[in-house]
Amino acid sequence: MLNSNGTQSGKSILWISFFQARGLDNASLLNILIQLAKFGHPVSLITVKSTKTDTFERKGLKTILFPLKRIHLFLPLFFTFLLSFHLPLFILTSKIDIVIMEPSVHVLSAFPSLLISKFTKTKFVLDIRSTPVETDNFGGKLLKLWFSISVLIAKKYFNGFTIITPQMRKRVSQDFKLNSIKMGIWTSGVSQVLFNPEKYFKDNLKLRKKLDLEERFVVFYHGIFTATRGLQETVKAMAIVKQKYPNIVLFLLGTGPILTELKTLVQKDGLQQNVIIASPVEQAEVPKFISMCDVTISPLPDNQYWRFQSPLKLLEYLAMEKVVILTDMPAHRAVVGDAKSGIYLSSIKPTEIAKAIEYAYLNKSNLEQWGKEGGKIVNREYTWEKVVVDLEEYLKNLDNSD
Repeated sequence: MLNSNGTQSGKSILWISFFQARGLDNASLLNILIQLAKFGHPVSLITVKSTKTDTFERKGLKTILFPLKRIHLFLPLFFTFLLSFHLPLFILTSKIDIVIMEPSVHVLSAFPSLLISKFTKTKFVLDIRSTPVETDNFGGKLLKLWFSISVLIAKKYFNGFTIITPQMRKRVSQDFKLNSIKMGIWTSGVSQVLFNPEKYFKDNLKLRKKLDLEERFVVFYHGIFTATRGLQETVKAMAIVKQKYPNIVLFLLGTGPILTELKTLVQKDGLQQNVIIASPVEQAEVPKFISMCDVTISPLPDNQYWRFQSPLKLLEYLAMEKVVILTDMPAHRAVVGDAKSGIYLSSIKPTEIAKAIEYAYLNKSNLEQWGKEGGKIVNREYTWEKVVVDLEEYLKNLDNSD
């Protein structure tokens, strides 16, 4: 079997994912698996049965599903228990070269397989897409605990790590005293087929008409609504904006723990005509909503949660050639730099957000041209075809890492 470079079939890879199949965004996992398969690597996925896993099956990826979706409270433990028995058998019968796991309790299931890996030469890699964020509640503290335990186990027994950004690699290697040489990087990526601005011109016009936004200037955000993402401040900023520019509207697409709080803010400040909160849609529908807006916003505060992340929505906005209002922090600077496609916020104070929105509005005739710079950034560095090359190169070198 030949890969895209014309060489022989690559490493046999088994990816184990608990979080992605439970309903969190699975675009990154799906796309990286597809690209690895295209590069000639036999790929398998072990996960929990859910509606999200249908996508993996439709794409023809070999998927082993544990039907545990009705056991909510102890789901992670049941997954770990079953995996501890199934993983060694799968490694032996399918001749797996590399096992890739995420930081979670199910890392404990690797121990039986680590014993037999001495004979099968199977390599184990811990893949870190994010350090724990929003860890103030019990669930967050538990997530942070298992993240730390997973990294320490991988440090002692695994062959390496993959991580999402150079900045996060530096932070994790310092926090856990890891050798950064053992840590490969593959960033978030964007599907050029799905996030192609040329595809959605007609949808853009239809959607604006359907939502009665034809004559409005639309500021757009999509994703989960939580208390540490700058959303309350953005809604409060609209109370300032509407006094001078009543034609501007903030469109929030999504849901989350602070949905009620956001709706209350809208009511309190009389923003019913200036803030629209819409229910989340499937990933395939998101580009249509991005296409119909005038400017996008990513108001994440510059704190320990977000400073070294790789916000996928930022790449999606840029791929759709939309200018992004965004906080001035390393996670954003690393992608946008000084390109015109970014309008930086010095803070997430409502007054600062209002100024940035006003700036975008007064420069609306330039937004289309500025947005093209963002499209070039994504095409140059963040397509899945480019991202997978970094991961593949790291995995090839695992044999020399011992």
